[in-house]
Amino acid sequence: MNIRFSLVITCYLLSTVLSGCAIIKEAAKGFIGVSTQVLEKKRKDALKKSFAIDYDSCYAKVKDILKENNKESCIYAEDTKKKMISIYLSEIDTTPVGIFFTEEKKGFTMIEISSPSIYAKEYIANMIFTGIDALLKPKNEPEGRGLATE
Repeated sequence: MNIRFSLVITCYLLSTVLSGCAIIKEAAKGFIGVSTQVLEKKRKDALKKSFAIDYDSCYAKVKDILKENNKESCIYAEDTKKKMISIYLSEIDTTPVGIFFTEEKKGFTMIEISSPSIYAKEYIANMIFTGIDALLKPKNEPEGRGLATE
């Protein structure tokens, strides 16, 4: 009887997981701590900035910036369909931060940083936006001498 019950439960769980039901998949992701649903909901409040750089280069630069400047953060999910990277601030502080990429037009990409934490969102946005600005700044432009454009 125990073997039969175990077999039924295993078949049910396997069919549920393989059925492709988004709700069940998201619940499972939430259970193991890798859900991105909260980041997608908070996207409406995201910090945004556009850059004169193509999507593929922008995505690669952001990953480089995360590795170089914030060695404690850890990427826990990447979704190429949603064009997003999800990170935790550190191994200890598992506050999630979502980095979304939108191709605006050829050669231009908008980055959106979302998080349920205002501090985490601002910290990561500052690091990424400053890092990409520095990479895109002309080499011959002196520091602090540019004209304000706001």
